[in-house]
Amino acid sequence: MMTKKTQTSVSTLGTGLLFGIVFGFLLQKGGATKYDVIIAQLLLSDFTVLKIMLSAVVTGMIGIHALKAMGWIELSIKSGSLGKNIVGGLIFGVGFAVLGYCPGTIAGAVGNGYLDAIVGGLVGIVIGSGLFAALYPKLKSGILAKGDFGELTFPKLFKVNDWLVVIPAVAVIVLLLVWLESKGL
Repeated sequence: MMTKKTQTSVSTLGTGLLFGIVFGFLLQKGGATKYDVIIAQLLLSDFTVLKIMLSAVVTGMIGIHALKAMGWIELSIKSGSLGKNIVGGLIFGVGFAVLGYCPGTIAGAVGNGYLDAIVGGLVGIVIGSGLFAALYPKLKSGILAKGDFGELTFPKLFKVNDWLVVIPAVAVIVLLLVWLESKGL
């Protein structure tokens, strides 16, 4: 018999799995799991991936802050630093440049059965995660702590309501998406 906490954990995992499947399906339908589309994005000749990502940012920003405003969720802001952003960006960038996939598109490409994503992507994620986990104790007090800015968000920085940041950010992103479409990018 499952306890209430176990049932909640299973429910949370199931919800995450369902959203992951839907996200992967939408990535695949949008063409973002295709190597050629990703390389074209990196070469700045096809902005499909950027448009998908910006659409997800808009949807996520509105959704998360609406759920927060209704009291359905609480945000747990993680501490940030320049060191974390630089190390994370380098790991992400090297993996992206070498394989032509990011973690989300690897999952979608694996779902499509692409061998390069299965062999290179999954193996790279496992090896990279393992190396980072092994090095984390040394990195935590070293480079990852450099330039620590704590649990800072733009609304906290500007001392304003979340929506005073979300609405203009959404407007700018939507205008950028409209501009990209008007230019045929």
